[in-house]
Amino acid sequence: MKLNFFKKIFFLTQTCVIICCVAYAQNPIIQTSYTADPAPMVHQDTVFLYTTHDEDDADGFKMLNWLLYTSTDMVNWTDHGIVASLKDFKWAKQDNGAWAHQCIERDGKFYLYCSMHGSGIGVLVADSPYGPFKDPIGKRLIDTDHVWNDIDPSPFIDDDGQAYLYWGNPDLYYVKLNKDMISYKGEVVKEPTKPKNYQEGPWVWKKSVHYYLSYASTCCPEAIGYSMSTSPAGPWEYKGMIMDVTERSRGNHPGIIDYKGKSYQLLSFALHTETQEKLAIYKALYDCPELTAEYGDTPLFARPYAMFAEQIMIDGKT
Repeated sequence: MKLNFFKKIFFLTQTCVIICCVAYAQNPIIQTSYTADPAPMVHQDTVFLYTTHDEDDADGFKMLNWLLYTSTDMVNWTDHGIVASLKDFKWAKQDNGAWAHQCIERDGKFYLYCSMHGSGIGVLVADSPYGPFKDPIGKRLIDTDHVWNDIDPSPFIDDDGQAYLYWGNPDLYYVKLNKDMISYKGEVVKEPTKPKNYQEGPWVWKKSVHYYLSYASTCCPEAIGYSMSTSPAGPWEYKGMIMDVTERSRGNHPGIIDYKGKSYQLLSFALHTETQEKLAIYKALYDCPELTAEYGDTPLFARPYAMFAEQIMIDGKT
């Protein structure tokens, strides 16, 4: 999802099965670049956080590449710079539109699904989560007649090995991916039971026997809602809001991972004034099987304990 009115950086929301005593990063956790659309992935002992990137000279947004940060404690982050860019997709528009993305690992390969506004969804492949990523097919992965709506891809591999790719604004679509992860079987499916308030930015994951779909909800401004299902193909039953509508979030995108026994949710969320943006970090409670649901204009779960922090936590090095 994109913000047309101000630049954005993101904050970290932590979700725990139980309330835990843990260390937290100061906010914003990334201060050296304007970032959004957090797409975290756990590989071995490391969290790989892929983000979109607003150029410093942009009036609104100018997005040409994707960035990578890593952490082994969810507090200290290493900046690895540009991990992929529009230049990797020779067939796509090059002047703007490096929108939301997500990386997933399968059989030792890493697949980075990227949406490019007006160009559609492409896929890059690498032997390492750090890259280099290459375009294996040289064209759009998803071929539809509504390419402008084909944004915010979210890959998911079920326990039986079947892989799915979800995406879409303002409707939710999915396909079943083949084992090669760069092609798909059957037709593109438009979800007939569109989740309540669904707008864009889907993120699908599974916990126990339950499938979860979190997404940017309503527009604009955007909140974060979620639904549940007993199948990766739906139907999806609306369960509530993770973050209610707020003018401080003109665009949003969730990213959910389990890491070292805890669950984490990352969101794009701008706390802005006329001249600056600062973000907050929140403790959270995961009340299985459903997420705890409260309403407010900040993420649910807990009051922010640190806001408008001034200390710079990373400078591109650890």
